[in-house]
Amino acid sequence: METTRRNFLAMAGAAAPLLLGADDKAGTKAPIVGEGEFKYEAIHDWGELPHHIKYGNTHGVCEDSQHNIYIHHTVGAGSESNDTIVVFDSKGKFVRSWGKQFKAGAHGLHIRKEGNEEFLYICDQLHGIVTKRTLKGEEVWTLGYPTESKPYEKGPGKPGLNYRPTNVAIAPNGDFYVGDGYGSFYIHRYNSKAELIGTFGGMGKEPGQLNMPHGLMVDTRESTPVLLVADRANRRIQRFTLEGQPIDIVEGTRLPCHFHEQKGVVVVPDLLARVTLMDKSNKVIAHLGDGEYSNQEWSKLRTEQRDKFTPGKFVCPHSAIFDHLGNIFVVEWVEVGRVTKLRKVA
Repeated sequence: METTRRNFLAMAGAAAPLLLGADDKAGTKAPIVGEGEFKYEAIHDWGELPHHIKYGNTHGVCEDSQHNIYIHHTVGAGSESNDTIVVFDSKGKFVRSWGKQFKAGAHGLHIRKEGNEEFLYICDQLHGIVTKRTLKGEEVWTLGYPTESKPYEKGPGKPGLNYRPTNVAIAPNGDFYVGDGYGSFYIHRYNSKAELIGTFGGMGKEPGQLNMPHGLMVDTRESTPVLLVADRANRRIQRFTLEGQPIDIVEGTRLPCHFHEQKGVVVVPDLLARVTLMDKSNKVIAHLGDGEYSNQEWSKLRTEQRDKFTPGKFVCPHSAIFDHLGNIFVVEWVEVGRVTKLRKVA
C-alpha cells in the first residue's frame, strides 16, 4: 500500500457548518472508547465552525494556557474564507481565525510558552517553510529552504533536495527540531535563535535512517531528554539523542504521525485508523477507536462525506493532544476535516 499522502491531494468540499457536541450521525448518545482509567466519550465534529469556513484536511491541533483550542487545516473546496488556523474556546465557541497564506500547505502545529508569552510554530509543507507566530498570527521569524545544511546544498553539480517540513519539536533549552517529513526525510536541529546546528537521518530503514519522519517530540519523562520520531513509512517510532544519535526503536504502531504527553502517558495518532496510548516505558496501554479497515476501505473512506464515518471509529488520525483536563483532541486527515473530542469519563 502506498502510505504517502501524494495520492490524495484533491480536496473535496466540506460539509455544512459543524455543530458543537454533535455526537454521531444518528443523533444518539456519543459512543464510548477505551476502558478502565482510559475510557472516553467520543464527541465527533466538535466546535462551532462558522458558515464561512469549510475544513480541508485537519492536520494540527494544540491548546493554549487559556484553554483555547487551535485547529490547523488546509481549507476545503468552496470555503468563503482561506484562513487555515481556527481558534475555539474550551466549550467549542468560535474565537477567531487567520493564516490565509498557509492554504493547502497547513500541516504541523506546536505551541510553546516563552517567558510570559506563548508562540505557535507552524509547518507549511507545500510552501516549504517553518514560521514562528504569536497566537494572533503576527510573524516572529520564518525559515525557508535549509541551504546551510550540507545535504541540501545547491550550486554547480548540487541541485539540492526536496524540502517539505511537517512538524516541529522543542527542547527545554530552546533548541528545536524540524522534520522534513514529506521531502528528503532528514531532521534539522536549530538553536533558539533559529540558527542551524546540525542535520541527521535521511532515507533508509536502518537504525538512524528514516522514511517520512512525520512527527517529533522531545521526551522529558526521563532525566535525560530524548527525541521521539514518528518514522511513519517505516511503520515505527525511533528514539534519538538530542544530538541526533539513534537509541532504539519503539514498536506498537502502524503509521504513527505525532505525539503529545501528559502525566507520563503519550498519545500517538496513528494514520491507520486508531489512536494509541503508551506508558512511561513506551508500552502500549490502549488502542482507541480502531477502525480496522482494509487498505481499500481506508483509502476510499477518507475522501467521503462525514455521514459515512462510523461513530466511535477513527479514519485517519493525524494529530492529537491532551487538554488541561485530560481529554484528548484528535484531528484527522480526511478531505472534509474532522475534529473529535475524547472526553475523559471519570
